[in-house]
Parts: sequence; structure tokens; C-alpha cells
Amino acid sequence: MSSGFELPIFAGLSGYRWTWLRNDVSAGLSIAAVGLPSAIAYPAIAGLPPQTGIYASIVAPIAYAVFGRSRRLIVGPDAGTMTVLAAAMAAVITAMPSGAKPDPVTVAAMLAIAVGIACLLARLLRLGVLANFLSRPILVGFFAGISVSILVGQLGRLTGVKIESDGLVPPLVELAGKAAMISWLTVALAVSMFLLLQVATLLRSPVPGPVLVVVVAGTLSALFDFSSHGIAVVGDVPRSLPSFSLPTVTGLPLDKIILGAAAIFLVSFGSGIVTARSFGARTGEPVDANKELVGLGSAQVAAGLFGSFPISFSDSRTAINLSVGGFSQLAGLVSAAALIGTLVFFNDALRIMPVAALAAILVSAALSLIDLGELRQIWRISRMEFAFAMIAMGGAISFGVLTGVIIAIAATLVYLLRNMMFPRDAFLGRIPGRDGFYKLHRIADAAAVPGFVVWILQGNLLFFNTDYVRARLREVVDRLPEETRWFVLDAGAIAQMDSTAAAMLEEVRADLRKRGVSLCLAELHAEAKALLGRAGLVDRIGADLLFEDLDDALHAYQAAETESRASRAQ
Repeated sequence: MSSGFELPIFAGLSGYRWTWLRNDVSAGLSIAAVGLPSAIAYPAIAGLPPQTGIYASIVAPIAYAVFGRSRRLIVGPDAGTMTVLAAAMAAVITAMPSGAKPDPVTVAAMLAIAVGIACLLARLLRLGVLANFLSRPILVGFFAGISVSILVGQLGRLTGVKIESDGLVPPLVELAGKAAMISWLTVALAVSMFLLLQVATLLRSPVPGPVLVVVVAGTLSALFDFSSHGIAVVGDVPRSLPSFSLPTVTGLPLDKIILGAAAIFLVSFGSGIVTARSFGARTGEPVDANKELVGLGSAQVAAGLFGSFPISFSDSRTAINLSVGGFSQLAGLVSAAALIGTLVFFNDALRIMPVAALAAILVSAALSLIDLGELRQIWRISRMEFAFAMIAMGGAISFGVLTGVIIAIAATLVYLLRNMMFPRDAFLGRIPGRDGFYKLHRIADAAAVPGFVVWILQGNLLFFNTDYVRARLREVVDRLPEETRWFVLDAGAIAQMDSTAAAMLEEVRADLRKRGVSLCLAELHAEAKALLGRAGLVDRIGADLLFEDLDDALHAYQAAETESRASRAQ
């Protein structure tokens, strides 16, 4: 496998067949239709103008079509990523000197470029494994938490009341204090559009719910002039196409940009790869996290250079692409072209779109982030993993999204360390008439070999778990049968050891020696053997008591016992 940095060009269009054209064009138009409502709704989460979402939906798929690896994955705005972006932007703007008024679009674009650079650096360092850093249960919990943040953030758009406070509870308190200012026409419109979304889902409408909402709400706004009745509309949307612009970093706190980009990168890439792999499993298309970093990173940089914000792999757009039968990244290019046409020729329709209808789409998207079925499944499978999912959810709700990312990462680390700190162990024995060794607690017919105790440790032996293993070994040694002569540590599952482990094993060897028992090691990995050699433990144990496998150890023990009995007989 090459370790170099590969830059694929049009990999998602390689081997194109003209028989795919019809499906790709149909899929592209469908992607544009489904993507347009979220494209103009999602920017509101981060306080950005609606055209930035359209720009992201145009530029990012074009960049991914050029540099991405997958034929069918579609990139675009994502509700979870937007929520983390909103928190990162707030951190950047708050850290700026008083009186400074940074352009939110510039901050968002700078963060997108920083996220793209992070993706490309991660590819260079082969850090695609970071996609697995946030486990599925913790991601499920985290997104359930940020969905609550999205819901609270839409209170103003759903009610027509200007909400100025942040957080979870303060906006609710502020809304209660301004109850007299609620626009009930706005509320009625939002509720009706939300119900339309749910009905479309329940009836499996051939026309996606968000598309129905945009068409119905736009038509009603044109017929009844919503803006004159106090119902807020999107307003002016520039007809201009996305244009290249290098955002200025002057005055921006780079430390906050870097920290915010790191958080967005982890959430965007981590959740995006989960999406990519789930669709890859359905299509039989393998997903290489390292290689996908190039396509995703290029799309992020392109979005930033053309006045937009960070994106991710889009589950809704990809699902539409697969359902319609798209074969290649031409579908993404067609969707970009369709959105360009919408921006230029249907600008007036976008301008009169009710904000409450877009808020209803966001509420529906936020609720879809709460995967109750997956949470129930996690509960059934592992109560411990469910607890960490709840920690991640509580962190996002109670401490804000950026802090929630940190809590989710910390929960992952705690979860990993807990699993590694308490490795399982077992005694092994033989089954009469069969080769090999078997766990005594699992196989009723297995029995220990008299005088020959075999103990397996199922995990690495490192500084953070040596105290536990030392205590466990003391229990084991204290309970050894009196006739024990050899104590064999099966090290086949110990891939890593460190100097702390070597010192602990020396203590065990000395303790066993006082009892007249020899410590033996079997199936020791080369790196662990080299480390124990440098620590001098191999010499103190004796090279003749290190064995390639347990059968060799048993044969050596039997030979030694035969020789010992012969010596005693003389």
C-alpha cells in the first residue's frame, strides 16, 4: 500500500458510460430539489444569509466531483455541522476586540478553509482513523443533544419574536416574557408546514416533504403577500453566482479559528464517514476514510473560497441519489447546475419564501437527528455505551455545542481507557484426546495440566493497567495449587508492553520464584520480547522458558518433569 499523498482527479467519473446519463441527470435534478430547502434553511442556524447555503450546495459538489473518490456520495450543508459551526463562530466573534464587527460570512469561510486544510493534513498523516474516534453511540448521543440546540435556536423564527438570549433555558424564559409579541399567523404557518412534512413522510410521498413545503409556502406567500401580514420572509437574495474570494484573517483570533476548525473537522468527518460507510455497505462500494479526506477537504476549501461554510457528506442528498439511480458524480454536477439556474432565474421565488416554513424544515431535521431506535438498540446491547451516549447528549445540551464536542471526545477516551484498564483473563487447560488449549470456564471437559498452570491476559499491558493486572496476578498466584511448578503466561493477546509492565512482570517472577514456581512466557510478540530483553527480564526468566506456543511449553514441561523424576529415582 502506498503511503504517499494521492490526488485523484475525477475518480467518481472514471469509466463513465453514456447509458448512465439519463439516471444521473434525473438524480441530479432530484438532489437539487431536495437540497434547495435545506440549503436556504440551514444557514440560519449559524446566523448566515441564505445564499451561502446555495453557494455551498453548488461549489462543494463540484469540488468533490473533481477530487472525491466515491461515485455516489453527495456533499452539502449538514444540520449537525452547522450547529458546531454556529458555536465556533460565536467563540471567534466573542474573542475579538470590543468594537470590532467581523463579517459572519468571512468567519464562516475562514473556518471552512481551516477545516479543509485539517482534512488534507490528516490525509497526509494518514489519520483517517480519526473518523472512528467518535464512536457510533457517542455520535448518536451528541447529535441528539445538538438537535435540542437547533430546536431552541428556531424559537424566534417559529414565533416571529426576536430572541436575543443564548443557551438552553434563557431563550425559553425570554419567549415567555415576550408572549404578547408572538405572531400567531407565523406560528400557524410553521405548525402547518411541519405537519405537511410529517404527512409526506408517513404517506411516503413521491415528492419529498421539504420540496412540498417550499412549493406550498412559496405559493401561499405569493398569493397572500405574507410580508404585509407580519410574517417574515427571506428577503433579498443576490442573483450573483458564487465568486472566488480569499477571506482575510486580519484581526481574527487564529487560536479560536484553529480550535473551532478542529471541532468542526471531528464532527463533520466523523459523522460523515458513518454516513458514507452506511451507504457504501448498501451499494457494495468500499469507503476508505483516508482517501475520502482528500475529496471532503477539497470541498471544504472550495466552499470557503467561494463565500460559504463547512459542509459534510449529506445523508438526504445521497439517499435521493441512490433512490433515483444515480451512477456517478455527474449527478452532483447536475444538481449544482440546477441550483445555479434557480439562483439566477427563480430569485423572486426565494425572496418571498416564509422564514417560518424554513424553520419548520429545520425543526424536522433536528428531530430526525434524535435516533430513538438507535438509542434503544444501544441500551439493549450495552448499558455502558448507552451511558456514554447520554453523557455526550448531556454535554451538548448543558454546556453548549463546542464544549459538547470536548465532552464527547473525553467520553470516548474514558470509554476506551476503561476497556483497556481492565483486561479480561482466563485459565487454560487441555481436553483429553484433542490438541490445543481451551478456557476452563467455558469448556466443561477442559482440565488443567497438573503442575502446569496456563493463564492468558486478553489485552495490552501498559502503565495505566499494570496496577490492576498486578493485583489480579497476586490473587492468581496466591491460589496456585501446591504442585504447581510452571506458571505460563500466554502473551498472544498482549500486542504492546512498556517499561512499567516489564517492572511488574519482574515482581511477579520474583514472587513466583520464592514459591518454587518458574515464570514462563508463550507466544510473545516480537516487539514485546525486544522490550523485555532490553529490560533484562528475558535473561532473568531464561531464554529456555520463552516458547513460541503453548504446545512447545507443555512438551518442555513434560520433558523437564520426566528428567526430574529420573534424577530423583537415581
